[in-house]
Amino acid sequence: MTKVYPKAVIPALVSSDKQRFFTESSIAGRNFNPVVLTVWKKSLLFNCDGFTVFDTKGNLVFRVDNYAAANKAEIVLMDASVHSLLTIRRKRLSLTDSWLVYEGETTTNPRFTVTKHVNFLNAKSLAYVSTTGSPKNRNKNNVAYEIKGSYSKRCCVMYDDKRRRIAELKRKEAVRGVAFGGDVFRLVVQSENDSAVAMAIVVLLDQMFGGSSKRLSS
Repeated sequence: MTKVYPKAVIPALVSSDKQRFFTESSIAGRNFNPVVLTVWKKSLLFNCDGFTVFDTKGNLVFRVDNYAAANKAEIVLMDASVHSLLTIRRKRLSLTDSWLVYEGETTTNPRFTVTKHVNFLNAKSLAYVSTTGSPKNRNKNNVAYEIKGSYSKRCCVMYDDKRRRIAELKRKEAVRGVAFGGDVFRLVVQSENDSAVAMAIVVLLDQMFGGSSKRLSS
């Protein structure tokens, strides 16, 4: 049976990926050393939804498996030791699909806000990440990231405010002719960026575009 975790399964980066990331990183004056993660849309806990994330050595990096909690509008991203890294909460009384992301288990002073993009004239944009201010007052000074692409196809790119590609979500390559399907995919993050933040955004993309039958808040 083909293993989900990437021991001898995930290649470093295919040549096309390596060339693109090398070129963009060189232009931006950054070191080329992306972090490659395997994301499995499955909890480690029995009868519970969630995410399990491995590095290229097969080590557990992140996990999300607190969906059985009473508060369905709260999601906690944890590390391998089950320490809370980021707490994600749906923003109340908002006309848009917006979420607040806090450090650890705190509930004050959110680190950033993620808002679903709803302009049909620009269908490629999926969501915006704002560091300060409310989504309705969003401007060039507080939009930190924009996510474009298609989550259902597991083909998304996260850009910073200077239009640099800093993270990418893509399907995992088949191994020995065995395809993994949409529940197993890759997350590639530029090394100087926070991979926990990138994974939190993946969790929120799943909330926004993953289908009503699998939404944590349904």
